[in-house]
Amino acid sequence: MTLLETDLDDVPAPQGQLTLKLLASRQDTNLYGDIPGGWLVNQMDQAAELAAGREAAGRTATVAIEAMDFLSPVRVGSMVSVYTSVREIGHSSIKIDVEVWVRAPHGHHLEERQKVTEARFVMVALDDNGRIRAVYS
Repeated sequence: MTLLETDLDDVPAPQGQLTLKLLASRQDTNLYGDIPGGWLVNQMDQAAELAAGREAAGRTATVAIEAMDFLSPVRVGSMVSVYTSVREIGHSSIKIDVEVWVRAPHGHHLEERQKVTEARFVMVALDDNGRIRAVYS
């Protein structure tokens, strides 16, 4: 094994499937010009809904968000990538792990990315009337 191969093993990488990719723009900022945590939660919720909807073959809704920590701020101009992994499928619920990674607008290397938050979203499958249904009906 070469030194380069060893170094690559130590580099943190996103877990799961790239589900959303977007640019954090000025219109997304709060009064102080920062990208607020609520904006990130909204993107994560959309990604979890897309991932759960694929599994449930239809409509889903968020019923819980498990522990979330914001590890670092997101700057305007950052490329935001949201990754999802299906962790567990129950009778009517789907647990989705969601990670947010960013590339800074003026990073030294295009490949430099940083995890800014992660959480587990608990989604439920819904029927056309908005009632909870079995995931595989």
